[in-house]
Formats: sequence, C-alpha cells, structure tokens
Amino acid sequence: MARHEILQGKVQLYKRPGGRYWQCSTSFAGRQHRATTKKEELGQAEDFAEDWYLELRGKHKRGELGKLERVSGERTFKDAAEQFLREFEVITYGERNATYVDGHKRRVNKYLIPFFGKMLLSQVTSGKIVDYRIWRVEQTKAKAGKLPARSTLHQESVALRQTLKTAMRHGWLSHLPDMTEPYRKNDKISHRAWFSPEEYRRLIEATRRRAAEPLKERWRWECEQLHDYVLFMANTGLRPDEAARLEFRDVTIVDDPSTKQRILEIEVRHGKRGTGYCKSMPGAVFPFERLVKRNATKPDDRLFPKVVSGLLDKVLRELALKFDGLGQPRTAYSLRHTYISFRLMEGADIYQIAKNCRTSVEMIEKYYASHIKNRLDTAAINVMKPRSSKNVVAITVGDDGSLPTPKQKISMGNRSPGRKGAKAPARAPEPVVLKSFKGKRRPGGAGVRD
Repeated sequence: MARHEILQGKVQLYKRPGGRYWQCSTSFAGRQHRATTKKEELGQAEDFAEDWYLELRGKHKRGELGKLERVSGERTFKDAAEQFLREFEVITYGERNATYVDGHKRRVNKYLIPFFGKMLLSQVTSGKIVDYRIWRVEQTKAKAGKLPARSTLHQESVALRQTLKTAMRHGWLSHLPDMTEPYRKNDKISHRAWFSPEEYRRLIEATRRRAAEPLKERWRWECEQLHDYVLFMANTGLRPDEAARLEFRDVTIVDDPSTKQRILEIEVRHGKRGTGYCKSMPGAVFPFERLVKRNATKPDDRLFPKVVSGLLDKVLRELALKFDGLGQPRTAYSLRHTYISFRLMEGADIYQIAKNCRTSVEMIEKYYASHIKNRLDTAAINVMKPRSSKNVVAITVGDDGSLPTPKQKISMGNRSPGRKGAKAPARAPEPVVLKSFKGKRRPGGAGVRD
C-alpha cells in the first residue's frame, strides 16, 4: 500500500492496492477521520488533504465537529440505508412477499441504523461489523436472557450487505468489507423438527378427541379448526404464513387423472417465493370440505381466519411432543416438515417434492433427506465382493458319480478330446466345480459338493 505524510505527519495519504484514488486520514479531537480525495495525482491529493484538515480544525474550534459528520461530501451509512429501503420496496414490488420486505425495514431501522447510522461509509470496516455482532449478542442477552438465533443474525447480515451494495452502485463506496464471521465452526447438518408416523398419529388422535369433546362448549369451533388445520397442513406441505393467507377461491377439489383420487389444487398467491401451486394428498380433501361448511360465506374468506398456533402449542405440551429428540421445538412449521419427510419415506421423487413445496432440491437434501432411514438403499450398502476363484478347479465326475483317481486327474489334465491318442468319451462328462483346499482338511470328507 502506497503511503505519504503531510503537515508534519498530521495527515496520512495512502492508496489501497488496486485503488484508483488517494485516501487521507488523520487523528483529530480524539477520533480517527478518513476521506477520499477523488484525486489520482499525489500533488492534487496533497492539496485536497491539506484543505480537508484545515476544515476539520475550523469545525473543531467552532464546536461543530461532533455535529457535522460529513467531510468532503462522503455519505453516511444512514444515507445508504434509506436509499436501499426506498429502492428495495419499489424494485421488488409484486415479486417479494410484503412480509419479507417489512422484515428488512425492521432490521435496518431497529438495529443497523442505530449502530452504523452516523458512520461514514468508509468507516464501516470488517472490525466494525464484528463489533456490531458483539453488540447484538450482548443487547439480546441483556434484554431476553438468551442469545439471538443464528438465522436472525444471518438475516441482519443480508440486510447489511444489501445496504453496502446499494452504496457501491451509487459510487459512495469503493469496495465491500469482509463480512465473514470469524471463529465460526461449520454448522452441523441437522434435520428440521418433524413428527414421526407414531407421533403424528398421537397428535391426530388428540386433536380429534378435542374436536369431538372440547373442554368447554364455547371452544368447540377452535378445537375443530385445530384438528382440520393439522390434517390440512400435513397433507399439503404449505408454510404457516401461506395457509394463513389462503382463501377459499384459491382451493379447488379435482379428480386427479394420474392417481384416480380426489385431491386439492391450491394456488399459493402470497408465498415466500411469490405465486406458486400445490397439489395435495387425498387426506386434505375431507378437512377442506369441513372448513367450507364451517367458515365459507364468500370466495375471498380465509380458510383459517384465526391463528391456532397457541392451541396447537398447548396440545403438544400436553402430549410431551413440544420438543424432538434433539431438543428442537415443534411448531406449526413442523407439519410442513412432516409432509416432506413422509413423502420421502414413501419414495416420492425429490424434484417433484421440491417443486410442489416451492423450495429447492438442495434444501430438501440438506434438511430432510439426511435423516430419513428409508432413503438408505440396503442393496446398495450391503454389497458383498465376490470371492476369488484362484483356489477353485474343475473336476470331471463319472457317470456313476465317482470322483477320478489322482492318476486319472493327471491323465485328464494332459489329454483332452481331439488330441492324438485321446479316447473320446462315450458320453459328454458333466463338469462340476469343487473347491480345492490346497492341503487343508476338507470339511465333511472327500467328495462333498458345495
């Protein structure tokens, strides 16, 4: 890296490897300040850096240094964040789920701007990003008494990266800082929490009993909704947010020509991946018909107008099914994982499952197929290497079943039909392969066939 100093070392000029312009920095009023000169020639960069330093000193004397962060027109992180949110909502309109867009807004406004907002974009370094992760962990631990989920921090990193990329597109930032997480071990590939066939049967029986005999009569509707919800979700593989927005006009009962069974054709209009389609298992038809009878008054009415996750959680805790064997909590999302796992256990094509669930084959292989024992092909695993034929010799047995004598063996080995002096056998001998034990005692005595 090229370096140069001016004003008796008070200002440092440097050019990053592969960089086009000279940068300048100084330590002033107890903090570090940096700016880009936008100059390629050293002489012009020196003039710029000197004016920049004198401007900083004047602001310090006037008491404005702490109030005015922008130097030489450099943008702050807050500028880039506001620009990102404005662009992201407009450009992805109709393509990204509104909940996903709102999630990025919340992460940027609640976490990223409070920490990075006043920093100049050149000050958002790899070290500052590590400081942010530490701050987030300490903040969450102090408020909630637990660490933030890895997926939560990952989504915040995505929002941070998108914000910095926005700054690069507008020429406010020259390069992205290294955002990899230090000291991180490789994640274990763990399956998503699901219900085994036995556990699913227990859950269905419990919800059926509640629907038939609720604890209080005024709770009958909620209990019937829960029972149909569990059956519907486990036979369609929908995400909970997709099911929550599903309307009766989005579902059609059809006779499937391939299976000759009645199934549901579902148009998922507000899913995580946008608009998609789903074909259910036959087991989803009866719950849907009950939902129509119970709730449908208009085509745009929702199948599940009220959230049932609270009641589902209560039932799971009563059955001791809230956590799986690895301690992962089961939620309504576990019914989607159960659908995928059941289809894999039945031998369904993994590509068709991914397409029907609006996800990727990679995700299914990583989080579902890895723990389905039925996916392991025993015939491909228990392969036996054939034994070597070195110690196996062919011996001709006579018509009466007698074995040849040692002399006959030698004679037969030296003479073969068709050679001069050979006596053609009256009947073609029956060749039988016997094991030769090479001096070892033959089990069962001589003449025992394998």
